[in-house]
Amino acid sequence: MKSPMRSHFRRMINMRTVLKFIFIVMLVILVIPGCGDSGDRDAQNRADTTTGDGGGEAQSEYYTCPMHPSVVSDKPGSCPVCGMSLVKRAGAPKVSSGDLGVIQSVSLSPAQRVMANVATSAAIRRSIDREIAAVGVVDYAEPLRTKVTARFRGRIEKLHVDYTGTRVEKGQPLFELYSPDLYSAEREFVLALKAVDVPGSESNPDRKAMLDAARDRLSIHFGLTRDQVARVESARTVDQTVTFYSPISGTVLGKEVQEGQYVAEGTVLYDLADLSQVWIYLDVYEKDVRFIRTAHPVRIRAESYPGEVFNGRVTFIDPVLDSETRTVRVRTEFDNASGKLKPQMYVKAEIHVPAAEAVVVPASAVMYTGRRNIVWVEGKDNTFEPRDVRVGVTAGAMVEILDGLHEGEMVVASGGYLIESESQLRAPAQSGSGKTVTGHEGHTGERQ
Repeated sequence: MKSPMRSHFRRMINMRTVLKFIFIVMLVILVIPGCGDSGDRDAQNRADTTTGDGGGEAQSEYYTCPMHPSVVSDKPGSCPVCGMSLVKRAGAPKVSSGDLGVIQSVSLSPAQRVMANVATSAAIRRSIDREIAAVGVVDYAEPLRTKVTARFRGRIEKLHVDYTGTRVEKGQPLFELYSPDLYSAEREFVLALKAVDVPGSESNPDRKAMLDAARDRLSIHFGLTRDQVARVESARTVDQTVTFYSPISGTVLGKEVQEGQYVAEGTVLYDLADLSQVWIYLDVYEKDVRFIRTAHPVRIRAESYPGEVFNGRVTFIDPVLDSETRTVRVRTEFDNASGKLKPQMYVKAEIHVPAAEAVVVPASAVMYTGRRNIVWVEGKDNTFEPRDVRVGVTAGAMVEILDGLHEGEMVVASGGYLIESESQLRAPAQSGSGKTVTGHEGHTGERQ
């Protein structure tokens, strides 16, 4: 009797064990899916926090270069621009690479402004001058250059100036010439004088006309000076040779004759030039020619005289453009009493062109990014916003603003690049694919 009861009891225990096992299994089946869903939701939330919906928010952590804030990466490494180690940053919105237009303004605390050495200057309206740079060559002033030629045939008996480069004064003897034609002309003049001296010849107009004709022939045709004609008239004698004098004060550029040489009418004997004034021909690019006018002042410098400046003016602008160099030749005139400016000497020139009044800012205020020219404009409470501008003439430390800025607005004259770096740090550029963005992709292609 005990045995059947014992067996029944054992079966009841086994049944309870099976039911407990089934209950545990069912509980596990019900609980684990819920835990999996919760984990998935937490992972998704973390992913959303990191990447955002479609990349709308920046990564919570990123690495950037302290010297090049536009360089951003999702992992540590070196800057591809300067090689510095990237620094970890956190919590910044996503903007396009190098696009300052996305950030409307940057606010700095007074302490940050002092540490960044930010200084501002007002955009003012004033007259700004243009300086056009050019190169040129010193040349002779054409009106001050002359050639001494033989006015009649003869033989050079003596040279008073016998080498090139000699400095001569006006009226200085150059050479002595013997000519049968000149000798005959002088004899005719002496005979005409003697004929007029005959008593009673004063009433004879023909003799007086012959004397005037002989005198004019010596001075006009043969080129004798008034003093030479007067000497022949006074002495009533004829010399075998006649001395010829320099017509100008200047330098002998060329001597084309030797002693004892026979010359014909029109033969060039000397080439003379007065170098107290010189012309300098400048080559000006066609883009700058429209600004140049005659009488504009010009400054030149020569390597032979470091630190010395020579002042002149524009006297002529060539109406023809050189098709090979794309330049226009501009003639300038300079006083050269010192004789320092030598013909064929190379010089560097600056043509001063007065300009009309315009809005100007310090040249350091303009940031040239390639496609854009930007100035940072100060607003209220140490707030700065980037402004696209169109620049014009640059003269020394000032630059003309053609568009984008108004007179009286305050612009950042120093510290603009630090403000730009701050704007990039607050809104780092991301590529959206885990690649480093340098801001130079448009120039060299996307970095791999």
